[in-house]
Amino acid sequence: MSTWYGPDPLPVIPAPRGARLRSLRRAVPVILVLGTGLMLHLLTRLAERPLHGMARPWSPHITQAVCRLTLRLLGLGYRIEGTPMTARGAVVANHASWLDIFALNAGQRVYFVAKSEVAGWPGIGLLAQVTGTVFITRDPRSARAQTDTFAARLLAGHQLLFFPEGTSTDGLRVLPFKTTLFEAFLTPELRHDLMIQPVSVIYTAPPGQDPRFYGWWGDMSFGAHLAHVLAAPRQGNVRVIYHPALRVDAYPNRKSLAAALETAVRGPVAD
Repeated sequence: MSTWYGPDPLPVIPAPRGARLRSLRRAVPVILVLGTGLMLHLLTRLAERPLHGMARPWSPHITQAVCRLTLRLLGLGYRIEGTPMTARGAVVANHASWLDIFALNAGQRVYFVAKSEVAGWPGIGLLAQVTGTVFITRDPRSARAQTDTFAARLLAGHQLLFFPEGTSTDGLRVLPFKTTLFEAFLTPELRHDLMIQPVSVIYTAPPGQDPRFYGWWGDMSFGAHLAHVLAAPRQGNVRVIYHPALRVDAYPNRKSLAAALETAVRGPVAD
């Protein structure tokens, strides 16, 4: 996956007074919530897996509750517009920040599609594995197996969510959608039964901060960006806009499907 660097770097802003204490006050309860949620998820799966297999009727509720509570503990305002779909299929969204994971999980029970490297990331990799993330590689030899995995998850009622831009940005733009993953939804076995819902994630920076405050891109490290967000005296907000879902079989190929979804996602972000 390529990394987006953008036209201008984020200016270096000195840490505000009281930043360390404020970061601790936010970080400690968030860590406790994530740790507790992880344990509850693992215990729930012990009962859920033998009874329901891949279906997961209970554990996603834990993920959703944990993400909602985490956003509240961070102090980030959260608002949903539109209606998350309940039909079988997938969700696509623009990608601005690691915060997208919480914002999108909080509003809808979804399973992320991520590059295989994420499974090895400290902390994040474990959370991703436990919550049912689908890991993929860019090896063409794996394309058939990945399509089979998508089909199995979709037929089990999972809504798969991925970021077609292929990278995160500063949150002020939507990059052209990469079309490769859309091919998996256009197979004869799936295309007539699936919907894909476009979703726009829009961040508003805290008062007086750079509009790109929540964006995470280029060479920014996760730890530094996390500390930057935790230390803010006041937080901004995030809006998650659910657009009408599109029928996959209404489009002749992956490029036309991706273009229609990209147009829907870009609209509110560019306003």
